[in-house]
Amino acid sequence: MSKLNTPEHVIDALEKLYSEAVSALSSALDIFLHSGTPPSPSLRESGAFCYPQIRLVYNPDGPPPPISRAFGKMSEAGTYVSTITRPDFFRDYLTEQLALLMRDYDIDVYVEQSESEIPYAYVWEQGQASGLEEISPAELARHFPSPNLADIGDEVADGELYEPYETHPLALFDAQRVDFSLKRLQHYCGTPVEHFQHYVLFTNYHRYVDAFCDWALQKLTEDNHYTSLSVPGGLEVSEPTDTTRAEIDASPWRRYQMPAYHLRAPNGGGITLVNIGVGPSNAKTITDHLAVLRPEVWLMVGHCGGLRHSQAIGDYVLAHAYLREDHVLDSVLPPEIPVPPIAEVQVALQEAAAAVTGENEKQLKRRLRTGTVVTTDDRNWELRFSDTARRFNKSRAIAIDMESATIAANGFRLRVPYGVLLCVSDKPLHGEIKLPGAANRFYERAIGEHIRIGIETLERLSADKGAKLHSRKLRAFDEPPFR
Repeated sequence: MSKLNTPEHVIDALEKLYSEAVSALSSALDIFLHSGTPPSPSLRESGAFCYPQIRLVYNPDGPPPPISRAFGKMSEAGTYVSTITRPDFFRDYLTEQLALLMRDYDIDVYVEQSESEIPYAYVWEQGQASGLEEISPAELARHFPSPNLADIGDEVADGELYEPYETHPLALFDAQRVDFSLKRLQHYCGTPVEHFQHYVLFTNYHRYVDAFCDWALQKLTEDNHYTSLSVPGGLEVSEPTDTTRAEIDASPWRRYQMPAYHLRAPNGGGITLVNIGVGPSNAKTITDHLAVLRPEVWLMVGHCGGLRHSQAIGDYVLAHAYLREDHVLDSVLPPEIPVPPIAEVQVALQEAAAAVTGENEKQLKRRLRTGTVVTTDDRNWELRFSDTARRFNKSRAIAIDMESATIAANGFRLRVPYGVLLCVSDKPLHGEIKLPGAANRFYERAIGEHIRIGIETLERLSADKGAKLHSRKLRAFDEPPFR
């Protein structure tokens, strides 16, 4: 183990160790598949299948310098360690984090073999060991490292305190947690994880997907930084033709629970849209897994019920606070913990709404209202309105949906900037409920404009990218150095 002096040397060393471990594990799996010979115990004991890890040692003569940025900073002296997976995939991210730390702090950085083995399921594709599915998981687990839920968790993100003199975590997620989520993203979304972009939109209606694809295909005919559109099932379009739209519609997106669509750009600078469906459980699931990619920001653009008489169908709600009745995060982020708005995102949403609608400040103020959004886990909350009316009144809520607070709260919890812009599709308290004909007219009028506001917001944030989007209000007092 030798000290490394540049981020490039660190990542090169990580890639070497990781590649060797994957190759050893893939080779052992292939031998077992074709001959039934398991790997020798001595091979595993030597650490041949283990993830690499970074060890960072910081022992300053005095206190850490008072650096005000939101990440790439040291809170205290000590030794910081995290296992790393897919260093090739995360090279840009790792370079950004290491460059800041190695520039501003007197630290020693080492790369070494860890004691954490790579579960065989995470190299299955790399090893191209088709046929392993015919062997029982119990038999494979006898001879190869397998996923162990006891080793996969969010204790660091959820603020578990470490004992004095222990090594500290360098990042929010270790290698096993990251690999777990990379596989889940591919399973739920139907696209390669390499295609996910740093700027993310969530929606809960497929009509928004149609509008996004139409816009993306138009962008691919223009001179800009976008390079291709990737859709579920393996279709990727770089030069649209007259049949492209039909090919997208025919793609097997229905096989996937939360299909994802990626308008790609160099260095992940494009836009990903995920149709998460309805409900807080889906919202938590997708954000739990997307967080390991460390996106720059995620936004929810969906529908809501308007709770104020002055609202009209097609009006917008810019969420500024949340009444969390979704319950899926209560055990890790209690409802009494405030989820603050991210100022840069709020401003970008407001400016994007004005730009897309073309309305002046007075006109837009009549259509776009800022306030508290209720997120419920009960789609039929109207049937128990007498039990909830008092809480709605006390919260001064202006809209209700089933995903927004979950998206925002998990962004807060997992340190990903977030925002929510909803469109009023019905007014259940005022007799304007969803009916088929009215819903179709609403969709036709509102969806194109709404999705364009979300896209415009992300393009503004992307153009003005940098550390200032990542608010210090998302960081704990004992935060790991990596973003």
